[in-house]
Amino acid sequence: MAGALSHLRVLDLSRVLAGPWAAQMLGDLGADVVKVERPEVGDDTRAWGPPWLDEVDGAARESAYHLCANRNKRSITLELGDPADRETVRALAAKADVLIENFKVGGLARYGLDYASLSALNPRLVYCSITGFGQTGPYAPRAGYDVLIQGMGGLMSVTGRADHEPGAGPQKVGVALTDIMTGLHAAIAILAALAHREKSGRGQHIDLALLDVQVASLANQATNYLVSGKAPVRMGNAHPSIVPYQDFPTADGDLILAVGNDAQFARFCEAAGRPEWPKDARYATNAERVAHRAELVPLIRQLTVMRTTAEWIALLEGAGVPCGPINRIDQVFADPQVEARGLRVEIPHPARGQVSVVANPVRLSETPVEYRLPTPALGAHTDEVLADWLGRAPP
Repeated sequence: MAGALSHLRVLDLSRVLAGPWAAQMLGDLGADVVKVERPEVGDDTRAWGPPWLDEVDGAARESAYHLCANRNKRSITLELGDPADRETVRALAAKADVLIENFKVGGLARYGLDYASLSALNPRLVYCSITGFGQTGPYAPRAGYDVLIQGMGGLMSVTGRADHEPGAGPQKVGVALTDIMTGLHAAIAILAALAHREKSGRGQHIDLALLDVQVASLANQATNYLVSGKAPVRMGNAHPSIVPYQDFPTADGDLILAVGNDAQFARFCEAAGRPEWPKDARYATNAERVAHRAELVPLIRQLTVMRTTAEWIALLEGAGVPCGPINRIDQVFADPQVEARGLRVEIPHPARGQVSVVANPVRLSETPVEYRLPTPALGAHTDEVLADWLGRAPP
């Protein structure tokens, strides 16, 4: 069965991660995604290595970074500085349902490829602009990158060891999470605009900023500040509102203990041989455990080092207490649950035969995700796309 979005055409003028992630999501759901790239150079991430996915002859290389966000797309090369190529982009936009771009504010207007120009040509076009700071405001002209936004948007202020601990200081997340979240918000916004188009017959402009997404994604930490007037601080792996909910040392490594309510805490104490703790007024409720975390957490640490991680997991899972190991990424892909869910998939690759990628986590019963196309070689589909979309015969 065709994918849920197989009736849609997406013109991807974005590069790096947020925009390409959104476009890949739409492609995984069936859309025909055409990625427009600069001749000879292409998306910046094509050069972001190592690691590299080497061709069979060892000559041409493709970065793993580029591989993660560009499957289910066809690549064409066009030079926006060339008038003829600009007209080709305009012709493609006239046939598209969605256009995604992440140029600086006003960057496409000088080429006549901004929303106002292209919506006049194609009123049904859903045009998604992704920038660091949005289309308005004093920072609008600035370039924005993930690590910069993690810092400016507050995420690094609540990530990392607490100030009184060794190695304290702000810490970025280990993946470009702001970009990923922005890509997901972009996909949601695009689908909402398409749903509105079904009723109105008109597309619209989506103004999406990395900073906006990062601030919104602070979730409970942002609301904690808005309610209390007190800025949250870094707490390492601890949770500001739940105890115990963090990492604990074991005899051979570390354990995540995620006790979400008082009943789970009582079961943990019973299994761990400390049935008296829930009867202590300092630890009986989560609010009291939070107030007395400085006393309780060291007691738990003294306890957890007495068994191995595997022994604790077997004991606590049997008692219905949420817990788990802290896996390296190689251990993640060897985990039986990850294997059972098929989160590593093999897709065809023109040089390697097949290549491993991370599966899309969306599960649809009637229109499942398909991995139709590998990450494309630069400009590999130019003639094909111009024939499909515009009816132009190959030169």
